[in-house]
Amino acid sequence: MTTDEPFVDIPTDVPTSARIYAWNLGGKDNFEIDRQFALRNGPAFPETVDITRQNRLFLYRAVRYLAVEAGIRQFVDLGCGLPTENNVHQVAQRFAPDARVVYVDVDPIVAVHARALLADDDSTAFVTADMRDQEAIIEHPKFRRLIDLDEPVAVLFLSVGHHLPDADDPRRVLRAVIDRAPVNSHLVFTQVAYLNAERGAAMTELMNSAGIPWQTRSPAEIDALLDGFEPVAPGLGDVKEWRPDPDQPPLAPVPAELADYVGASERRKELIEYGGVLRKAD
Repeated sequence: MTTDEPFVDIPTDVPTSARIYAWNLGGKDNFEIDRQFALRNGPAFPETVDITRQNRLFLYRAVRYLAVEAGIRQFVDLGCGLPTENNVHQVAQRFAPDARVVYVDVDPIVAVHARALLADDDSTAFVTADMRDQEAIIEHPKFRRLIDLDEPVAVLFLSVGHHLPDADDPRRVLRAVIDRAPVNSHLVFTQVAYLNAERGAAMTELMNSAGIPWQTRSPAEIDALLDGFEPVAPGLGDVKEWRPDPDQPPLAPVPAELADYVGASERRKELIEYGGVLRKAD
C-alpha cells in the first residue's frame, strides 16, 4: 500500500466514535476523553458495549458469506474505524486469497494505524476521506487501482449508518458505489436502532451534543432506507441473530472498566445493532 496521504494532527480534546468503538472491542488506541465519555454515559446506554461487539462478530460472518457463498472478490469498507483483529481484508483473504479491499475513514488516528497495518499489502489500500464524499472516493487513485466497478463489489457501512443523519442524504451515500456496480453486488449495513423511541431520541441528542453526528433510527426507518435491495436470509434484524456461529474467532476481552455492562442488551433490550447483508438484484 502506498502512503502518499499527509499525516495530520490527531485531536485529543474531543471524543471520537472510532476510538470509543475500538475501546469497547478491547482496543488500546484511545484517550482519556474517549474513556470518560463512555464511562459517563454508560449507565444511560449500557447496551452499547454488547451491540458494538455483536456488530464486530457480524462483520466476520458477513464477509465470510460474501467471499465464500456470494463469490465477492472486492470490498469497500466505508467508515472502517480503527484496525483490530479480523479486519475485512483479513477475513476476506482467509477465504479468498485474491480478495481486494479499500478502507475509507476520515479519522486521522485511523489513517495512522491503517498505514502501519497495510504497509506491505498491495491488495489492500486506505483512503482518507469522508464517507459522504462518494465522488472523491470513487475517483481516488487507490480506489480505481483495486476496485473494478464492472465486477460485483461488496460495499460495507458497518455501524456507521447512525453517523449519516437524514440531512446528509444517506440514500445517496449508500447507493453511490453500488449503483455503478453490476447485479450481484452487495451492500452490508448496520446501525444502532431503537426499540424505545424515547431512549433513541436521548441517544441522538447526547451524541450530537458531543460533536458526533448521529441519528438513531427505528428498524422500520432503516428498512425504508434500504428499500430496493434484496436482503440475504435471514434478512434484516438484530445482527447477533444473522447466521450466528458459536465457533467463530472470539473478540479481545472487554476492558475491565466496562465489564459491568456486558449482558446489558439482554437485560434491557431497547437499543440494538440492526442491519444485514443485501444483494443488488437488478
